[in-house]
Amino acid sequence: MSLTDLERRYARWMALFYPADYRRTRGSELMDTYLSLAAPDRRRPSPADVADLAAGGLRQRLRAAPGLGAGFRLAGLLALAITTALASWWAMLLALAPAVPRYVPTGPVLLLGVAAWVVWLLAAVVHAVAPGRWFRRVAVLALLVTAGVVPVAMLTGLVRPPLSVLVPQFFLGIVALGAAGRHRWWVRLTPLAAGAVAVPVAVAAGPRYDGYYITAAFTFPAAGVALLVVVTLLALGLAARHDHRGVWALLILLTPIGMLALNPLGAMLHNSGPGRPIVPVWSAMAAAALLVAVVGPALLTLAVAAAGRRSAGGRSRPAAEAYCPTCGAPSNSA
Repeated sequence: MSLTDLERRYARWMALFYPADYRRTRGSELMDTYLSLAAPDRRRPSPADVADLAAGGLRQRLRAAPGLGAGFRLAGLLALAITTALASWWAMLLALAPAVPRYVPTGPVLLLGVAAWVVWLLAAVVHAVAPGRWFRRVAVLALLVTAGVVPVAMLTGLVRPPLSVLVPQFFLGIVALGAAGRHRWWVRLTPLAAGAVAVPVAVAAGPRYDGYYITAAFTFPAAGVALLVVVTLLALGLAARHDHRGVWALLILLTPIGMLALNPLGAMLHNSGPGRPIVPVWSAMAAAALLVAVVGPALLTLAVAAAGRRSAGGRSRPAAEAYCPTCGAPSNSA
């Protein structure tokens, strides 16, 4: 029996989103469900169906990779801590710097950056008191404000923080969304504690504030190294107890860590000699950001795929068939 156009298109989306072992065991049932709900004259899956397939496929891939979901939550908590520390750092530098050099923009032009830092600090506060839905809403707002700084600056002509500052903050913020969920009270206070630690450091560094570019050139790589060391130690400690969430957190955080290291990476691409500039040219920074944005997610995708194949290979077919084909619950008749 030949497949219809609608069936073929559903099959392509299922092959894109769902693991192969899941498609073998429950693919036909999933296809029948979508076909029974589709209108008789429909020839293409609706956008809602495609989004539902994507969400379902993601859930199945998360289940196929042990510890990945917990790794996202751990990575989110660490990313939120660094995001809060950086937001506190920038806000205090801009507010308390006793002597601002003449070439550093002052006055209302700084409000574009301050708005982003304040919303991220608010996200840390909300995470401490309401780490679920309300935190996600405020974190998404902070992401929108961070991204919106660029078009607002273009429309108003005000000076904004450079992309070398906004891009790492944005990528950290994306990962920080994973911090939503139930945590112990002292865990929820971790981002606020990181922000509090940044305050005296910013106050001490205030007299030497040289603007966003030069300050970020020294601060961001240090923050990236600190984040890398912490997540690596956590990964090793948890792996010793056969807990893989630390390894997943490390893989998830590789992209934000790389974004924090854009200055040294851009300097390496711009000039490999001893006289590398502190702030590389824009093209070198853009190339470094593109490289990090490709390599980091690619490594994570390969790890998820490998974990899924290993999980599928470790299950025998009778065990895979020992589940109810309708609800997915373990069958008691086996």
